[in-house]
Amino acid sequence: MIELRGGKTAPRLLDDLNNYDPRRPSTVGCNLLVNLPKQNENGELPIPVSRHKNQCRHQWDTKDSQCYLPLIIGRPDPKAVSTVAAFCEHCRCHLDLSIQFPSGGASSCPSQESPLHHFVYCPEVSQPRLKSSNAAKVESSACWEDLLWFQCSTSQCSARLRIRTSSPHLRPHWVDLLTNKELIKTRAKQAMSDDPARFEGHAVPFPSEVLSNLRTYILNALRDDTRRTIPAHNKRWLLCLGDPCAELLEYIGFVCEGDDWLVPRADTSAVAPVSNPINILLEDVEKELLALLLQRPDDEKRASKVQYGMTSASQYIGKALGAEKYDQNPASRTNTSYDEEHPFYPTLGAKLDFHDDLIKFSYERQLMSDPEGTPYYLEALQGIAGGRKSEDLQTSVAIEASSGKISAHDIRKAYDALGLDLGSEYLDDDHIIGTFQSRAADSPRQEPELRRALQIIGQHRSSQRIQSMASKTVTNIEQALSWLGATDDMDDNFILAMYKVKEEENPAEEATARHAVALIAQHRNSGALKQWLETGILGEVDMDVGQAYNRLQIDDRTIDDDFVLTAFDLHYQEAPSQIDDLRSALKAIAKDRNSSALNSFLNSNMGTSEYPLAEWPVGLRNIGNTCYLNSLLQFYFTIKPFRELVLDFDEYKRDATIDNLKENTIGSRNVSKHEVQRAQRFVRELQKLFQGMITSPKTFIEPELELARLTLLSQPVEADLRRSSTIGGHRPSLGEINGRPILGPAAPPNSHVIEANENTENRPAESRTHDIVGNGEEDKSSEPTLLGNDPAQEAIDQEMSDLLPEQTQQQSQKQQLLDDKENLPPSEAATERSTTPGQNPDPFAEVSLSRANGWHSITDGNHQLPDSHNPNKAQDAVIDPPSRPPPYPPRPLPEENKDKIIRQTQEIQMGAQQDVTEVISNVLYQLECAIRATSFDTSGEQIDQIKDMFFGKTKSYTQNLRGDFETKEQFFSYLFVDVASGPKNIYEALDGAFDVQQVQVDDTYQPQYSTISQLPPVLNVLVQRAQFDQKQSSAFKSVNHLELEETIYMDRYIDSDDKDLIQRRTESWEWKQQLRQLEAREQDLMNTDLEMDVPDLLDATIGCLDQLSSEDDIGVTANLQEAMKAAAVEVREELNCNAIKTNIRDLTSSVRSQFIDRQTLPYRLQSAFIHRGDATSGHYWIYIRDFKRNLWRKYDDEKVSQVTHISQIFDEDKSKRPATPYFLVYVRDDLKDAFVDPVCRDIPEQPTAQNDVKSINTAAKNVPKNMSALYRAQVDGGLYKAQVQGGQGTTAVSGDWFEADYVKPQAW
Repeated sequence: MIELRGGKTAPRLLDDLNNYDPRRPSTVGCNLLVNLPKQNENGELPIPVSRHKNQCRHQWDTKDSQCYLPLIIGRPDPKAVSTVAAFCEHCRCHLDLSIQFPSGGASSCPSQESPLHHFVYCPEVSQPRLKSSNAAKVESSACWEDLLWFQCSTSQCSARLRIRTSSPHLRPHWVDLLTNKELIKTRAKQAMSDDPARFEGHAVPFPSEVLSNLRTYILNALRDDTRRTIPAHNKRWLLCLGDPCAELLEYIGFVCEGDDWLVPRADTSAVAPVSNPINILLEDVEKELLALLLQRPDDEKRASKVQYGMTSASQYIGKALGAEKYDQNPASRTNTSYDEEHPFYPTLGAKLDFHDDLIKFSYERQLMSDPEGTPYYLEALQGIAGGRKSEDLQTSVAIEASSGKISAHDIRKAYDALGLDLGSEYLDDDHIIGTFQSRAADSPRQEPELRRALQIIGQHRSSQRIQSMASKTVTNIEQALSWLGATDDMDDNFILAMYKVKEEENPAEEATARHAVALIAQHRNSGALKQWLETGILGEVDMDVGQAYNRLQIDDRTIDDDFVLTAFDLHYQEAPSQIDDLRSALKAIAKDRNSSALNSFLNSNMGTSEYPLAEWPVGLRNIGNTCYLNSLLQFYFTIKPFRELVLDFDEYKRDATIDNLKENTIGSRNVSKHEVQRAQRFVRELQKLFQGMITSPKTFIEPELELARLTLLSQPVEADLRRSSTIGGHRPSLGEINGRPILGPAAPPNSHVIEANENTENRPAESRTHDIVGNGEEDKSSEPTLLGNDPAQEAIDQEMSDLLPEQTQQQSQKQQLLDDKENLPPSEAATERSTTPGQNPDPFAEVSLSRANGWHSITDGNHQLPDSHNPNKAQDAVIDPPSRPPPYPPRPLPEENKDKIIRQTQEIQMGAQQDVTEVISNVLYQLECAIRATSFDTSGEQIDQIKDMFFGKTKSYTQNLRGDFETKEQFFSYLFVDVASGPKNIYEALDGAFDVQQVQVDDTYQPQYSTISQLPPVLNVLVQRAQFDQKQSSAFKSVNHLELEETIYMDRYIDSDDKDLIQRRTESWEWKQQLRQLEAREQDLMNTDLEMDVPDLLDATIGCLDQLSSEDDIGVTANLQEAMKAAAVEVREELNCNAIKTNIRDLTSSVRSQFIDRQTLPYRLQSAFIHRGDATSGHYWIYIRDFKRNLWRKYDDEKVSQVTHISQIFDEDKSKRPATPYFLVYVRDDLKDAFVDPVCRDIPEQPTAQNDVKSINTAAKNVPKNMSALYRAQVDGGLYKAQVQGGQGTTAVSGDWFEADYVKPQAW
């Protein structure tokens, strides 16, 4: 059986809705509202989703106060959710149908192009009741809810439809209390016997009177604001209801006070659509009572004198769906009930009375929604066209067939023609082709028909080999390989061998075989095969992959593509003349890995730009472990307002006078004159870089060393580092530039350490905020710096060179180059923000100097590594403050301290690591220091263009012991999200920054949650990946996948007094708490220390107890054994029934769909900073979106390339060292064109070779005939020459020519 996944037109959906009964599943186990008829491969008609014998044909009537219908007048309101609330007067089920248009309704259906909505089911957010075909099981639950979501499939329409059906409130035994004459008589007689005098002359009420009286009480509660009391002696109350109905009455909202009853209290001032749960419940029950009254015998209804006027909801549902008017088939019959329709109509999501044009529209929408079902939809179109004898539809069928589409009917006929079983699992291409060849040989006259059948089978199976056999043509690589009987992994020698076999079998097909080889040669870009086609001699065959790895000296074949390219670059720099051989090796590895990255590199002419320079961004050269810096600079360059601010800095420059700075604070701290001057130098350097990125005629430029220094280090930290560098100590080498060593910092004195087991979440809320925002105090922290030579470093380097033989050092250096392209990994200030999986950092961080430059060592003076890493138990390398005489100069260290040197070097290098977020904070702080304020807030905090671009505000709500909320608002420049606990999507990660959590205030824990009170145009999101392993006492990187979205909607996080939004947040928090409990319970049952689940563990324990019970001296009681067995049965049943998994799945679906209709604040993903590596090594690059050109680019230092498959950005990397996003940038959707401009090039016209030749020829006129002139030019690092022989012309190249040297001719 084949299940189709197409949609339904609005009239089809409306008709199915009237027959859809969630209480009773279809007899074929399908969902009438969701599923299309199942298809048979054996030629039988599609199986319709038949109705249950007791299924209700609904008669929907409105619940007026719960309806909101703005759609009935004019076009849809993009901000309104139109709701039709109804109940069935037969089965009393409730219906809540809502439709909205998140993107507006200006071009929604119906329109000229799309006359009807075409709704496609959304299973990922739906929660259907019908999950089993067992009717008894489904009907066993009295209370249920069925939630289904649909999306209009037409491109111009954003309609989202939600259909929620739910069970009646009045349960069967309550209905029995109200309508069973014997039960009514029993309680009425009891009341009469309790007080005969009062009830003299009163009769037992009819069920209609009981229903009518209860309904009257409810209607009065809905209309009257005063809460009435029903006295205990009220005769009508006692005869009809009384205490026997207490359970029902309390459910509705009646309250018993002593012997009296208080009626429910409703909100009589509420306007439609009401949201008060009490009002909704009372109206629902009142409508159910009305339905029960309608079902009473006529004589009872006449006696009750109740008005039974109800408004049919069908017309409103039809208008909401746009299904009330549509073109009908003039020849259609008036009775179009579902049972009389051919299954072809519901297969297309259409109706019997549809006009031919609507039949074609339904067919086209099904193909767009479910391309894989094309044969069955085409068969339905064929059947309807034949049944109606419609020339228009038959013409459409012919057009579809001529375009290459085949119907299920055609497929079955094709298999029958060859005598093949369509459903056989043993059918393969060889068997099909063999059958065809056999039948064609036996019946040559039938070969054309057989070949047509074979063509259809090949198309059905997507087999190029079969289609090639059927068509006798070879037009693409798949057909070429199939025709030769080869596969893509066969080498060129084997391809030629298969060619010779084909040629020997049938010399007449030599041309076809040769054409097949040509296609393969072109596809592989095989020089060997191309040479054979031209000369008949096979050229050099592609290098074997094993030889390729050996050629590049790569021992580990699992290393990443980045490291393969590093090895390639290394060998190319050593021997440029061997480029062809190196490219052959790289090509073989790329083919073996099927690597798009390596193939892209090969096709890009080894990194030279394949794009016009004026239309492509410039790359940035890595000047020494600065890949993360290059990524950051590229990101800032693409933000147009930021770039313009830097380029036009003089317009924004601050006047750095003392009076001007006196009242100025940035990041809650005052700014010094020296900081302003330094910050303005930084902006000047950044300005020079941006100007170079715009005007350079090259594919990449090199950032200045001074810019790197000013970017990486703030002024206080730089001064601190210089002081600490005079003390000595090991500073890690970051490489050299033009012979200058680039060294990291020595460990600063008194480095602050947050212990690994210190839980920042459990500290007071004020303290927790202080960690993130900062109060302006300098923390004497450190970042990598660029300093000169250091004697201590030279001593340690000498010691290490003595410890390692020369050959070992060379191998180590080369292997390090291959294993670690960038020795500057991300760290997130490793130990300060490291958390265990159960801990979450504060999600908001404001820029401050202390926060921007935080550096914390892995250990302090009181903490020692495990003995295995510290055999001599030496003290930590951090040097105390200079309260005693300075230490002796470094001396050669003894051999036994080798391990200590290595360990200390690793620790200092880890402490010196930086990530993008640290540098971002320093950049933003310096930009704010350099420019003047546009205004100040009430606290004196500077407001400027940087804050306007990148800063938002959050508001935290902390509930105190009195139940009141205390609020605090603060700036943030990026949001923290955490993936330590496992893979998450972007919303789940963001939720962790805003959801309610318990924080410690003084000695109590109080609930706290956060919202965003002001969203920035550019929203930065930091992915917290640096974690700390307490057992290993080391940092590690969490590589859990973060599922990104191109567009996120921030409505759910915005600060608002919208009651509906607040209620949804509360529900979502409750569901997440339940999820955590269920997941913990599942883990408890499935995982134990003995590597078995709890049921198996209990069984093993029971077996042990059985053995022990035979021992006389061990008192194992029978009760204990029985209790253990009962516990084992109970736990196993809990696991086997899958209740936990089902509840987890349902709750997860509820959480993910909770805010699906809140989509008014879209943000688009603009940049993704990516890191590959671990906590101690790795490489950064960045992906940046170009919205104007609708493409992504990858910025990897010098290389800027187009991303051909965005899956490398959004899909999970499952390699051993996965590339993971570390920092994300989202831009407000309505500002993306104004804020994002990645390409900004204005390249001045360059001198040309023609101009140079002209100038040389002019100069040659002045050269004597017996002399020669030598013109020399230094261009791009190379010496170019032009020789001029007097009177004989010249030979010249491009360059700025200068300096003519005259020599005698014999000197040349």
